Amino acid sequence: MIRNYLIIAWRNLIRKKSFSIINIAGLSIGMAAATLILLWIRYEVTYDQFYKNEDRVYQVYNRYDQDGKINCWPSTPAPMAKAIELDYPEVAYSVRVDFQSPVQFVYKEKKISVIGNIVDSNFLQIFNFPLLKGNPATVLNSPYSMVLTEAFARRLFGDEDPIGKTVRVDNRDNFSISGVLKDRPKNTRFQFEFLLPTAYLRVNGDDQQNWGNNYAATYVMLKPGAALSSIEPKIKNLRKKYDKNDPKIETFLYPFSRLYLHGVFENGKETNGGRIEIVRLFSIIAGFILLIACINFMNLSTARSEKRAKEVGIRKVIGAQRGSLVGQFLGESVLFTLIAGILSLFIVELFLPSFSKLVDKELQLDYASINFWLAAFAFVLFTGILAGSYPALYLSSFRPASVMKGAFKAANALISPRKILVIGQFTFAIVLIIATIIVRQQIEKAQSRQAGYSRDHLIYHFMEGIVEKNYMMIKHDVLASGAAVAVTKTSAPVTEGWSNTWDIQWQGKDPQDKTVINRFIADDGIVKTMGFQLLQGRDLNLQEFVTDSNAALLNESAVRVMGFKDPIGQTVRDIGQEWHIVGVIKDFILNSPFKPTEPIFIAGAKGWFNVIHMKLNDKNPTEKNIATIGKIFKQYNPGYEMNYHFADSEYEKKFNDEKRTATLASLFALLTISISCLGLFGLSSYMAENRTKEIGVRKVMGASVAEIARLLSKDFLMLVLMAFVIAAPLGYWAMHSWLQSYPYRISIEWWVFAIAGAGALLIALFTVSFQAIKAGMSNPVKALRNE
Repeated sequence: MIRNYLIIAWRNLIRKKSFSIINIAGLSIGMAAATLILLWIRYEVTYDQFYKNEDRVYQVYNRYDQDGKINCWPSTPAPMAKAIELDYPEVAYSVRVDFQSPVQFVYKEKKISVIGNIVDSNFLQIFNFPLLKGNPATVLNSPYSMVLTEAFARRLFGDEDPIGKTVRVDNRDNFSISGVLKDRPKNTRFQFEFLLPTAYLRVNGDDQQNWGNNYAATYVMLKPGAALSSIEPKIKNLRKKYDKNDPKIETFLYPFSRLYLHGVFENGKETNGGRIEIVRLFSIIAGFILLIACINFMNLSTARSEKRAKEVGIRKVIGAQRGSLVGQFLGESVLFTLIAGILSLFIVELFLPSFSKLVDKELQLDYASINFWLAAFAFVLFTGILAGSYPALYLSSFRPASVMKGAFKAANALISPRKILVIGQFTFAIVLIIATIIVRQQIEKAQSRQAGYSRDHLIYHFMEGIVEKNYMMIKHDVLASGAAVAVTKTSAPVTEGWSNTWDIQWQGKDPQDKTVINRFIADDGIVKTMGFQLLQGRDLNLQEFVTDSNAALLNESAVRVMGFKDPIGQTVRDIGQEWHIVGVIKDFILNSPFKPTEPIFIAGAKGWFNVIHMKLNDKNPTEKNIATIGKIFKQYNPGYEMNYHFADSEYEKKFNDEKRTATLASLFALLTISISCLGLFGLSSYMAENRTKEIGVRKVMGASVAEIARLLSKDFLMLVLMAFVIAAPLGYWAMHSWLQSYPYRISIEWWVFAIAGAGALLIALFTVSFQAIKAGMSNPVKALRNE
């Protein structure tokens, strides 16, 4: 019997090629889109979920109540990890992790720059990255030991055994390779190529044991059987014992397994936001796209009901039960879905690289895994049953007597479910169109916002090797060459905020004031180089003013926070020094362009430096300027390639997440509309088929093709209008909620909904016009003869 069912299903598939192609195409596109989204979801939900003892690992957080609003942040002082391990017996291990700027490794003739982490020696006891070589308990015990990843070790040493080899780092110190880590999964927060022990900082005097400097991440692992509830009341008051400056700051532990998806706090508590909201949203989108594809199958299958009615009637007359008929039609649906599933794999493979680049994740299909094939089989089976359920139940319900008399159709009853399904399809599509328009508006609003500095022809270069030592000579030669018109050094790129504090002191400051102020360090010429707008005072200038090494600038927001009526000449205290204010600049965007500008304190040359900024001479070709500067850097920093960044390109990266959201919304809207149009095509075919006699009579009575087309199209346009009525408030609610996360945001305009509704109507009209015109041009004689 199963063999006969398969033969019948295959004959039906071959006999109705156009029907089969549309059905399989709709299912394969829907399944491919859902598969791509599910691959992304799997990547997200498995992020940092592969550690052996992750249920006992926590990140240390701070909590502070300021004016009734509780702030939480994860950066901690360097000595906190050791204090926790010593003071709380529930803790098995604690570790601090500091992130390192790119450093250069030299081995024989090879020179490679990579990024790594500086960690405590027990890092691998908590985060059990598998070691190919070395003992995890001892590989980081020596100050001059180092662990490399498998891929980096291969780049640096080739086929040589790395263990015991000596490498030179940044032309300063030699390190011995003590271990090699197996390459990490990409979906982890720890993206490093090497690990250095914090003991190295101690022997070099760089280990900051200041409780007032929050800069490192601290993680703890509890002992087996230790309850979080037992340590929470005690660790809460950790700072009262050690931090005399901020004893009111509370300490708490947050589960490491929840960090990536759930780690967003509002007023001291975990919110429902975070990346889990994006995962849920993508899950809903994947479900809807798959459902829309299945709806098309339902519509197209039931549209051919008359063709299968006699088959059902005869089978029932000769004794077939409804259950066997349901099984037959479900089997046909699964066969269609299986073919569509195979085709969807080709589509996924074709678009997976582009989709991975779009979502900025390395996604892949694991064909070697049995779990993959089991999941694929379950996915095909689920989709086949979902798509075939309604047609199977509907077709198997025909009564033999009614079928033989030709009176089996109940158009009024059948149309209603289909109309509901099509309304659902277009509701989802219109919501996505609305979302696409609003997201793009939000991006354009932020992009059109004045950054507060001149990004054109501005580049920066990290201080690698001996750049800082030779800075004055580099600056002199770059300016003398005419390749740049201004040069300065800073603590961070102008596009990023690397340091902030609430510990800056000024006359009249409220002791309870914990307003966070961004700290930026700069050499002289900062205003000229960046193109800041000077509102009061002057630029930093060490050539004319020797005391400018202790001078500072404030932006407008910082002046308001400090309450200065006349800021020039005022003194503030930070990082253990007195700074006198010599200028005020207009607010500029340091961090997010979607948020209000923040208070910024720019300290002078007695700070620390990591970056050189250069304003290129716009009278020369950019390539010529870069080549000239490259030769100068090569002269004063031999062994290092010039690694520069354009400020305008780095600024544009601030919009990547929003651009990605807009692109995905556009893509899913296009897919949904395309698949929905197949559904409309099926429904229009069904309607024309069920009204053949009516159309024939109307043509005999003198109705024109345009009138027939208008008659058939009117019903579909009403469905789209109903979908718009439902989608408009849903879209407004969804996008209004999304915009609330942006303090600097657009207002939602009425024309957004008008464009979305009009676009959906035009697409629907174009889709159904083919069937409507075809029905209007049909021969009425043939229609009446067939009836």
